[in-house]
Amino acid sequence: MEHIGTFGASAYNVRDLQLFRDVDEEPLAAALAQCALCRLEKGKRLEDTYRARLYIVLRGALEEAASDGTVSKILPGESVGEQSVLDETTNLTPISALEDSELLLIEADLVWQLIDESNGVARNLLRLLSFRIRAASAMLRRRQKLGEFYRQLSMNDGLTGLYNRAWLNDMLPKMVATAQRTGGPLSLLMIDLDHFKRFNDSHGHLAGDDALRAAAGVINAALRPSDFAVRYGGEEMLVILPETSGKLATMVAERLCTRLRQAVIFVDMRLPLPHLTGSFGVATLGAAMSELELLNNADAALYRAKQAGRDRISL
Repeated sequence: MEHIGTFGASAYNVRDLQLFRDVDEEPLAAALAQCALCRLEKGKRLEDTYRARLYIVLRGALEEAASDGTVSKILPGESVGEQSVLDETTNLTPISALEDSELLLIEADLVWQLIDESNGVARNLLRLLSFRIRAASAMLRRRQKLGEFYRQLSMNDGLTGLYNRAWLNDMLPKMVATAQRTGGPLSLLMIDLDHFKRFNDSHGHLAGDDALRAAAGVINAALRPSDFAVRYGGEEMLVILPETSGKLATMVAERLCTRLRQAVIFVDMRLPLPHLTGSFGVATLGAAMSELELLNNADAALYRAKQAGRDRISL
């Protein structure tokens, strides 16, 4: 950064600087007269931030990159370094010139003197800091929403929109623990689409993807808001039914089995396998049973349904 003179010898006006807006101009100009006027070339970084100072952009633009990855643009009339002056720490965030810029450099002692002598300077500083806090809070809220969006995205199967195994591994133990603590029922339906390999071989994987999406849609449409559908893997799906006894879970499985059988994948009924069917295994949480035992019981029931001829339900 090159020192090119003092503010008092320049043609810049105090009234154009946000920090000094609506402040008595004459004593302020006198106080700033000996402050250094500096030039920072485009792409260059402020290197003398080893002590607390305030920088006001008179011409050009600066860029401040915060540790959280956010980047702020400082335009003519705006300032940077207020926080370092207030807490008497060095300016650690990288500050560089977006274009050839001229800066007014005000040492921390003079900033405090101006605050002590002028309510207007103190008021403007509070206003600027308040604006930045609001902007930072808004950015934080956007990031939290974006983080939640990506978290939800990571918990859903990209093809079917159902929850995935990562979600299941996180949530099923919690649901089992809740049911064991409250004594409420909890049931699972393990579902396997029948002869799905033959379906893929006959119609191709794109049609197979359509079939999986259709099956997921059938399952989702038939469930309560309190129920959860998971793509367990490949053509296997899982339904978690909180507060549902084995008898009621069997009724849900029967409804899903019928609706799946009625769902048409292809409009052209002359094509082979125009419909899909599913085999269902039903399991209900028992006393002191773990989530792994519950899953194993549902899987064993599903195996019995497939062994018995598929397109049916087994307990």
